[in-house]
Parts: sequence; C-alpha cells; structure tokens
Amino acid sequence: MSKKHSMLILSGDGIGPEVMVEVKKVIAWFSTNTGLEFDISEDHVGGRAYDDYGVPLSEDALAKAKLVDAVMFGAVGGSKWDGVDYDKRPEAGLLTLRKELNLFANLRPAMCFEPLVDASSLKPELVSGLDIMIVRELTGGVYFGEPRGITNLGNGQRRGVNTQVYETYEIHRIAHVAFELAKKRNGLVTSSEKSNVMESGLLWREELEVIAKDYPNVRLEHMLADNCGMQLVRAPKQFDVIVTDNLFGDMLSDVAAMLTGSLGMLPSASLGEVGMGALYEPVHGSAPDIAGKGIANPIATILSFAMALRYTYDEPSAADLVEGAINEVLANNYRTADIDQSGMKLVSTSEMGNHIVDALDKLSN
Repeated sequence: MSKKHSMLILSGDGIGPEVMVEVKKVIAWFSTNTGLEFDISEDHVGGRAYDDYGVPLSEDALAKAKLVDAVMFGAVGGSKWDGVDYDKRPEAGLLTLRKELNLFANLRPAMCFEPLVDASSLKPELVSGLDIMIVRELTGGVYFGEPRGITNLGNGQRRGVNTQVYETYEIHRIAHVAFELAKKRNGLVTSSEKSNVMESGLLWREELEVIAKDYPNVRLEHMLADNCGMQLVRAPKQFDVIVTDNLFGDMLSDVAAMLTGSLGMLPSASLGEVGMGALYEPVHGSAPDIAGKGIANPIATILSFAMALRYTYDEPSAADLVEGAINEVLANNYRTADIDQSGMKLVSTSEMGNHIVDALDKLSN
C-alpha cells in the first residue's frame, strides 16, 4: 500500500461532523501504520453550507468533488432550515453531488454483525449471517422525471405531479453493476419493480433480461416491489443482490437496514462510471435531536470509509481490516446508545472510535 489517495470530506449537519471525526481517526491510523496515504480536503455541505454560502453546495466545493477520487459525506438537514426555499434546502446539496458526479449506482449493504444478531427486530435465525447488497438506481426515475411540480387548478384545488421515467441505457448500466457484484458474491440477482401496473416497471424487467444474457453464471429472478418488501422481513437470507429503481430502492433499502438492528450500522456507496468519482455516506440522517450529545454511532460512517477502500481505492485487505476491527469491538460488548443491550458496555461516539482504532492495532500485529 503506497499510493496516495485523494478524498474530499463533507461532514454536513447534525451528527455528521461528530461521526466524521471518528473516520479521521481511522484514516490517521492507516497513514501512521501502513503505506496507505490520503490527500484530504474539506468543505461544507447542506445547512452549514447554506449558512456560510447561501447555497447547500458551493461551486468551489463541487469543483473539489470533481477532482478527488472519492467524497466522504456525513449528513445534511435539520429543522433550522425547514423554511428555506426548496431548491436551497440542505438535501439539495446531496442531490446536486449525485447529479454532477453522475453517481447512478447506490450500493447499500445490509450485513448483520454476529454480535448484533439479538439487536435485530427479527428472530436471530433469520438474520444470523445476513449479507444482502441492494443496488439502487440513483439518478433517474420519479425523483428526476419531468414534468414535475405543483400547479393551482383553482377552486381550492391543486395538483402535484412527478413522472416516473427510465430509458434503456439507464437500466442497462445499473444492471451491469448488479450482475458484476453478484459474480463476486453468491451469483443471484433479484430485480424488483412493479411491472404488473407500471410500464416503466415492465421496461425494467425486459431490459434486465437483455443484460442477463451477458452473465450466464448469474441467476436472475424478478420480484414485485411490494412482495420484495414482505420477503425482506419474512426470509431475508434468500437474497443476494437486489437491483431496483430509485423510488423502490429508497424504500427497500431502509427496510433492509432495520434487519441489522440499527440505521447507525449501515454504510452506502454511490458510484458512477469506473474512475469517474464516488461518494460514500452512512445511511442514517443528520439526527439533529442527538447532535452534540456525543451519543451518535460512528460505525456506519467508518464502514462507509471501508467501502471506499474496497470500491474506489482497490484496497480490499484494508477494508477487511476495518470491518474486522468493528466486529472485534462489538464482540467485546462495546455499544453506542442505538445498539445498547442489557449487559453491554455503553460508550460515547468518541470512545467507540477509539476502541475501533485500538482494534486496528491489535488485528494488524
């Protein structure tokens, strides 16, 4: 490990800065103890950027994001900015990054660390060994389709319109991501849509079949999105890679998240074309109600950094080391408030980060 990797850190709002401090500890450990080096820059995003710059993502921050290998993103939003114009709301900063970096593939793993099996709302036998990868199309579909908007019809009536639209190339490129991942996993892709009532879903199903011909060693199955949600809580280990559109991916990945016990445990990656940028962020939000209290769980953000090591920096052994350190800490019964159980050792955000660094020391020797 000798190459210096570039990274932009956008900590954002709420608990974002707190959990990002713990990621910086892990990065510092690699810089000190291995040949893995990082060229780190930082800027603001979301509400903090709006306060400082009048926009949720400045042109300067966007320019930096386009130059680095990867962006580490914290979280955005909070009630402080509820009255901000829609196009300047904190979340618009994240949407702008996804669009400008062409980050069309969102990878959201749902893994259940063995020490946390009892923290899941499902029976232990349903989640022990759980390892699902949800691949969500991120730049198309109903969140971006036109026409959209709210119009006044008169007589006290208004109409809200959002358009669900997909083109062949959008479906093909996200399908390739899913099949490539499945090749390296258990060889199963489940495509989820609503082809029974939506033409866009029918197109999705038909185009997945086209791409499946390029992957004879990967099995493709189709499942309606509502049934997929049910199956995730009935028998989640039947899945390997789930590929789905923007709207259904948003919902299904949150369902899968809770199988693991806490949103505070789950990372995500947003990828574009190979070598064209990536963004890594925890699944949880800014959680303004607990910001500044030192009780947030930093593990999802640290695992997001592990995903960056694996998918952008091509450092799989380093990613394995981070994941192993987290498992070691959990096995030693250290818990933040969101995953605390009877008999566990309750620790703060900072203490959890320190224990993970200590575990990196132990596992690397």
